[in-house]
Amino acid sequence: MTESRTTLVVSAHPGDFVWRAGGAIALAAHRGERVVIACLSYGERGESAAQWRAGKTLQEIKQIRHEEAEAAAAILGAELRTFDGDDYPLEETPELRQRLIDLYREVQPDVVLTHAASDPYNMDHPKAAEIALKARVLAQAPGVSGPGDVIGAPPVFCFEPHQSEVCGFVPNVLLDITEVWETKVAAMNSLGASQGHLVDYYSDLGRRRGVQAKRNSGPNLGLPVTTLGEAYQRVYPQVTSELA
Repeated sequence: MTESRTTLVVSAHPGDFVWRAGGAIALAAHRGERVVIACLSYGERGESAAQWRAGKTLQEIKQIRHEEAEAAAAILGAELRTFDGDDYPLEETPELRQRLIDLYREVQPDVVLTHAASDPYNMDHPKAAEIALKARVLAQAPGVSGPGDVIGAPPVFCFEPHQSEVCGFVPNVLLDITEVWETKVAAMNSLGASQGHLVDYYSDLGRRRGVQAKRNSGPNLGLPVTTLGEAYQRVYPQVTSELA
């Protein structure tokens, strides 16, 4: 298929892009579009408790998480770029920021997905969003050094945090991912060695968001009886010539 659009996903850790945006990634890939995932860290300190309890070393954990991220991205149909930044805390360094600016200009994304702006349970998630938004703005500026052409102004969608109720996350986009649900489940299961306890949680969330999507879709959209969904929040206003 011809690659008509490109999606860039900026994720703090390997699991984040799977749990929260796996459906959107799989849908875009299924349509023949290019999806590139920028994984800023391996989550080796903050999101790999099972591996630490198993007595693994830091480098062993990084390798495990790298393999998990590669497997999940392959299942979803996406390209993976790993940055190997530190986690807990994830910090914005000049090198990390420049690498992401360079990736924006290389990929020229039509859509960007990243974390929500607030998460009191995990400081790495809003930091990843902050870096993603800053790099997007800098990648638009001709005066900022870096290879390739400057980018346009791709819309940014924040995917749902783990506990949206305490993160100020109010979804204004509900995405029907029914068509690729089994692909997302397979990608979630590929993370079982490190974060298998989250599979049931995000399976339940997908069903709840699907119910909400069907309820809000109106009589003419034709969503299936059992709809699975993901929730998103726009950062910038939608630009349209028709209200729909």
